[in-house]
Amino acid sequence: MNTHILSVVFGIYCLVGSAVTKQSAPVVQVYSRTKGVLGKANILLCHVNKFYPPVIKLDLLRNGVVINQANQTEMVFEADWDYFVTKHVPFSPKSGEKYTCLVTHMGISRTFVWEPDM
Repeated sequence: MNTHILSVVFGIYCLVGSAVTKQSAPVVQVYSRTKGVLGKANILLCHVNKFYPPVIKLDLLRNGVVINQANQTEMVFEADWDYFVTKHVPFSPKSGEKYTCLVTHMGISRTFVWEPDM
């Protein structure tokens, strides 16, 4: 019986331990709500999903400067405990401007560029 109890405890430990050590890098998409047209009002979005643990920082930038007016949705989890979140801001793209999303997760920062579909 002691062996059976030890097996159960060990099994639970393995399950809990694997859940605690789970890590998933974020999948990032940077896009505009409608087709990008120079000078036309639009919405810039940075959608990040499939990440764990749920500690992440998103910044939308114009020419390397954080756009302070950006809003962020609540973080939501899926059935597999991966999370997703979206940051968005109104913008009117201009010639020569570069829009990016800076994502920091697990101490790793990566920049993703908006590619206008003009």
